[in-house]
Amino acid sequence: MTNKPDASLAQDQFLSILSREDALARFESALFPRAMLTERVALADALGRALAQDVRAPIDVPPFDRSNVDGFAVRAADLAQASEANPVRLALNDEVIACGIAPKLVVAPMTATPIATGGPVPRGADAIVMIEQTQPAQGAIDVRRAVSAGQFISSAGTDMARGETVLRAGAVIGAREIGMLAACGIAEINVTRVPRVAILSTGDELVQPGGTLAPAQIFDTNGPIVAAAVRENGGEPNFLGHVADDEAALEKAMRDALGAHDMLIVSGGTSKGAGDYTHRILARLGKPGIIAHGVALKPGKPLCMSVCDGKPVVILPGFPTSAMFTFHDMIVPSLRRMAGLPARNDAKVEARIPVRIASELGRAEFVMVALVEGADGLLAYPTGKGSGAITSFAQADGFLRIDALADHLAAGTSTEVTLFTPHVRVPDLTIIGSHCTGLDVAIAPVARAGFASRIIAVGSLGGLAAAKRGECDIAPIHLFDDKSETYNKPFLSEGLELVEGWRRMQGIVYRADDARFAGLDARGAVARALADPDCLMVNRNQGAGTRILLDRLLDGVKPEGYWNQPKSHNAVAAAVAQGRADWGMTIAPVAEAYGLAFLAFAEEHYDLALVSARKDRPAVQALLESLQSEETRAALIAAGFTPTS
Repeated sequence: MTNKPDASLAQDQFLSILSREDALARFESALFPRAMLTERVALADALGRALAQDVRAPIDVPPFDRSNVDGFAVRAADLAQASEANPVRLALNDEVIACGIAPKLVVAPMTATPIATGGPVPRGADAIVMIEQTQPAQGAIDVRRAVSAGQFISSAGTDMARGETVLRAGAVIGAREIGMLAACGIAEINVTRVPRVAILSTGDELVQPGGTLAPAQIFDTNGPIVAAAVRENGGEPNFLGHVADDEAALEKAMRDALGAHDMLIVSGGTSKGAGDYTHRILARLGKPGIIAHGVALKPGKPLCMSVCDGKPVVILPGFPTSAMFTFHDMIVPSLRRMAGLPARNDAKVEARIPVRIASELGRAEFVMVALVEGADGLLAYPTGKGSGAITSFAQADGFLRIDALADHLAAGTSTEVTLFTPHVRVPDLTIIGSHCTGLDVAIAPVARAGFASRIIAVGSLGGLAAAKRGECDIAPIHLFDDKSETYNKPFLSEGLELVEGWRRMQGIVYRADDARFAGLDARGAVARALADPDCLMVNRNQGAGTRILLDRLLDGVKPEGYWNQPKSHNAVAAAVAQGRADWGMTIAPVAEAYGLAFLAFAEEHYDLALVSARKDRPAVQALLESLQSEETRAALIAAGFTPTS
């Protein structure tokens, strides 16, 4: 099979799924080879740019023999017999050589000339003796150590010789390279021109940051994110805003953008749907057109890659994580090549997977992970927020790959993690368990003390399991034991100890204008909801303490909405506030934030299961001190919680 797409590469290719490797090969084959565009820039503007041609030194560097130390320019032969017992006296010449001063006097036999570091070596001298190895005498010096010819002298051209190639074409200019060029007296250089990249977002639902959201609208995140990523990888981004779902308007915007830029990236409009016109527009923009539309990737299957009359046009998926992952994995290699930059050299580490990760057969899956320090090395926790989550990228340290032929990675598997930054960012404080907005309050002083924290929300039971395996420092929990009628302590196992946190009120929430719940308490409200088949609930995820409370209230009944199981208090409140559900359970501060009516049910104990073996870690001690501080207690009260005594 040839990698070269022909002009008849039919738009029939739409959603004909290609492997990642095949899609990359076809895209690069359609783009390269190509002539590199160059420009001449001032040295001060060259940082991060790629050299367009070899650079040869126009002069010797240094341009003259110079002293490497403060001392005296001498003839080595005069000091051949010098020693502590037999010092040699040299008469001082009547000049002092400093940087920028050309010598006038010859160093004759049995004489010396004072010289500063960097000063030009005078005629007749072939060595420098350090000032520390001499003693002053009347109009002379006594030297008590022999020197060898060339000692402490840098000869002309020893750094860079006239005509020597000092930098090769393709070298990326950094601070060190700028120093080399400046030392040669070079003020301007030829570099590869930065590719101009136009960026468009599509969708009626988009509002630019700073605007006001109407129902069912979202802020445009892809535009700013893609623009920043383009700049990080050698391109010059030009974010042109967003275009509504109108085929004529979108085609005009794409044509205008492509005419003035070297590359066009459109975010959204890759899927096969009535509002997605981009694949049809691409067929009219130039040849060969679409190279790949649909890649066996997760996230990122709907990616569309095309080349229109020599210019790459890429349609990224609309979801942020899908968009950014496909951009970095599939588009960055070609963008960097267009900019004359070398391929990314991603750092990798080995880490163990603490939980089973399911995958989809037939698609190479890339899973964002957060790294934490376990008892036996690094652990990679999947961030697990989905391709629509902005924080999947922001909070992850890197990603791992699950092969297309595998349907999962088993817990305990050791795998390679590709880092997003050159260094591992292992947190000083790892917290895995139930999340609470009060936790953010308690951690604030820890962050101010310079410690990095990571919170992974997996629910109370998931946190306890992680703590028992030694995968975290703290596991926040709020679990009620029916037998002892107490919170949390009965659930601790050997190696864990309880740190009391705060109390928070759990209750039933509903929209204030919903008359069905008027005048009822929490139990009465649930009874009323269960009696009304049109009253839709929103549940919580299994393993959450809130879910356990709800199940006690429902007493085995599973009403409509029971299997809607979001993982946070905020998601429950949002579902009710937006009318996607009529009632659910959350904590009082969250209910207040969403403007919901609240019926108190139970005051929970939100405590911390501390891994005893990690108690003495500085970041853990900082958290324990924070919990006892008056500042944190006052902040918890202001946030709607009750600190323990």
